[in-house]
Amino acid sequence: MRLSRLRFALAASLVSALLLTGSASQAADKKSSKENNRYVARDVETLYNAAKNQLDRKRYKVAAVLFDEVERQHPYSIWARRAELMSAFSHYLAQDYPESIESARRFLSIHPGNKDAPYAMYLIAVAYYEQIGDVNRDQKISAQALDAMGDLIRRYPDSPYASDARLKIDLINDHLAGREMDIGRFYQRRHEWLASVYRFRKVVDSYQTTSHVPEALLRLTESYLELGIPEQAHRTAAVLGANFPGSDWYQRAYEIIQKTEGSAPKGKSKA
Repeated sequence: MRLSRLRFALAASLVSALLLTGSASQAADKKSSKENNRYVARDVETLYNAAKNQLDRKRYKVAAVLFDEVERQHPYSIWARRAELMSAFSHYLAQDYPESIESARRFLSIHPGNKDAPYAMYLIAVAYYEQIGDVNRDQKISAQALDAMGDLIRRYPDSPYASDARLKIDLINDHLAGREMDIGRFYQRRHEWLASVYRFRKVVDSYQTTSHVPEALLRLTESYLELGIPEQAHRTAAVLGANFPGSDWYQRAYEIIQKTEGSAPKGKSKA
């Protein structure tokens, strides 16, 4: 997933707040990445500005190395605290998400009460979020992103990052529900009806606010009928009709019930 405009604006505002005012290094940087990365003892301002210069030039990996060098060479400087978070941010922009997470966690472990702690937690959460893949792949990362977003909201509910985290939680839940639907359909194709019921019920019970619920109710109706439980199929179709009366999913459920039972689902008649 690419950066959302909202997240990029928030990140940009943080960069403006963290980076010192003033010019970057005056000398034009003509050195290669290897030369920039090698160890050279430099005063903290020169080193930090060199890192900023690389960040401005979108050489994010080089910038991350130089910000790390600020912390290593000048660990007790106020610049070191800034550099720790900027290293995490640079790794994030370089799409090196595990390194970004590690750097942000290190910042939190050293400065748990710092005013920028909410942003460090946000970086961790969005670094997980950016790694969420296709619904057909393992969803461990999705669960980690969900946990990280939830931690941010619980600890800093009024932070400027909490609203974006809430939105992303909804998107992650929709993604996880999509995974359950995909597995449920697979079981249906194999005529493994009990297994499909388990997956579709999980969508209805655990992901009630997602866009997948109407289809899950239809699939449950189908599975219950195949299992020879028409009463449960009727009740499920009735729930679908009561909550999504104008949907195509209810139209299909109604037609299935009519075809198999000769009557509409109880509690919702078809005009």
